[in-house]
Amino acid sequence: GLGQLGVECAKLLRSQYGEESVILSDIIKPSNEIVNSGPYIFADILDFKGLQKIVVDHRVDWIIHFSALLSAIGEQNVPLAVRVNIEGMHNVLELAKQYKMRIFVPSTIGAFGPDSPRNPTPNVTIQRPRTIYGVSKVHAELMGEYYHHKFGLDFRCLRFPGVISSDPPGGGTTDYAVAVFFEGLKTGKYQCYLKPDTRLPMMYIEDCLRSLLEFMTAPEEKLQRRVYNVTAMSFTPEELVEKLAKYIPELHVSYRPDSRQLIADSWPQIFDDSEARRDWGWQHKYDLDKLVDLMVRDVTENYIKKASN
Repeated sequence: GLGQLGVECAKLLRSQYGEESVILSDIIKPSNEIVNSGPYIFADILDFKGLQKIVVDHRVDWIIHFSALLSAIGEQNVPLAVRVNIEGMHNVLELAKQYKMRIFVPSTIGAFGPDSPRNPTPNVTIQRPRTIYGVSKVHAELMGEYYHHKFGLDFRCLRFPGVISSDPPGGGTTDYAVAVFFEGLKTGKYQCYLKPDTRLPMMYIEDCLRSLLEFMTAPEEKLQRRVYNVTAMSFTPEELVEKLAKYIPELHVSYRPDSRQLIADSWPQIFDDSEARRDWGWQHKYDLDKLVDLMVRDVTENYIKKASN
C-alpha cells in the first residue's frame, strides 16, 4: 500500500467512501502523515493466517492488491519476486474466494513479450513475457479468470502502462519518465537508460487511479471480460525531453541504454484499450502536455523546494 499507487489510491477511495472505510496496509513503518490520514495496519502478503485475521476483524469486502516486485527489481531477485508476486497473489485470491470479496489486481504492459504485436497491442493476443514480473502478471490474470469462472469470484484486473506520478521512481522500466523530472529539475542533467526513440504507453497517476475506481464500480453486466488494457498516451524519451526543455531550457539529456532496454523492446509501443472505452466508458483526461505541466509543478513544489528549505 505504500508504493507508487497505494497511498494515492487510498486517498481517492477515502474521498468516495469515508476515511475509516479504507485500510492502507504494508510491511513498512508508516510516516506520521500516513498514520494521521486514516487506518493503517501491518499486513504481510505471504502470511495467509494474518491476512484472514485482518479480513475477519475489519469485515473487509474489497481487496486492492498492489504488492509486487517491479520489472527491473524483480530481475535482480527472482526467488523473492516469485514469492511476492505469485505466492502473494495465490493468498489474496484464496482469501477473496473464501470471504466472498471483490478483488482488484493490476497487470501491466510487461505481461506482453517479443512475440506479441507491439503496435497496436490488442486486449487478447499472444503473451510470452521475458521478465519474472511479466510472467507473474500473466499468471495472475489467468488465475483470476479461472477463479471467476470456477468459483464466481468477482475478479477485476487492468493492464496499466507506465504510470507517472511525483513519487520518486521505484524500479520499473518506464520509471525514466519520472526520474527525468527529478534529475532534470534538480541538476539540469539526466542520463536515460533507454534509447531516445523507445516508444512506450504511459498514463498520469490520476487517470490511472480513476480508471481503477470506475472499473471497480462498473456493473458486472457491462464487463465483457475480467482483464482490460487501459492507457492514455504513448511517447518516447526524446518526445518527453522536448516538452520538458520548454520548462528547463538548459536541460541536457544523454542516453546510455542498459538491460532495461531489452525489457522495453519486448513491450507494447501503442496499447489498444478500445474495449475498456467501449464496455465501461473509459476516457483519459491527461495528454503529454498536461502531464509535463503537472509533473514540473508537483516535483518542484513537493521535492525540489522542500529539499532546499
